[in-house]
Amino acid sequence: MAKKVKAVVKLQIAAGRANPAPPIGPALASHGINLMQFCKDYNARTQSRMGEIVPAEITIFMDGSYRFILKSPPTAILLKKYAGVPKGSSEPNRNKVGKVTRDQVREIAEIKMKDLNAIDIEGAMRQIEGTARNMGIQIVD
Repeated sequence: MAKKVKAVVKLQIAAGRANPAPPIGPALASHGINLMQFCKDYNARTQSRMGEIVPAEITIFMDGSYRFILKSPPTAILLKKYAGVPKGSSEPNRNKVGKVTRDQVREIAEIKMKDLNAIDIEGAMRQIEGTARNMGIQIVD
């Protein structure tokens, strides 16, 4: 018999650096899971991706057990990394802060493909380009 789902929580946590302090503690403690065990499991699974933000989708069951799925890093984080900028533009329509090439956009789209709702790589690239425009990052050929 399948377990009953109590809640699904989505968190963006630095890889290998999960601890029961905020924001993880308050988000998960109210659902009755073992925070230290979750932090150990998350850190063990993300040890190889240190320095990245790795979103996790945590499914919490009625008996206090949980299961979590790791996602790919957020598009904005990847774009900042590839463009070499600390943050996006406060006025993206006026001030451009960086540039990425089409090849870099394709690399990001390939990384994000399993988490996007795009049919093919071209559609995923268009989604990435839209995020880049909203951040003030230019796409060059």
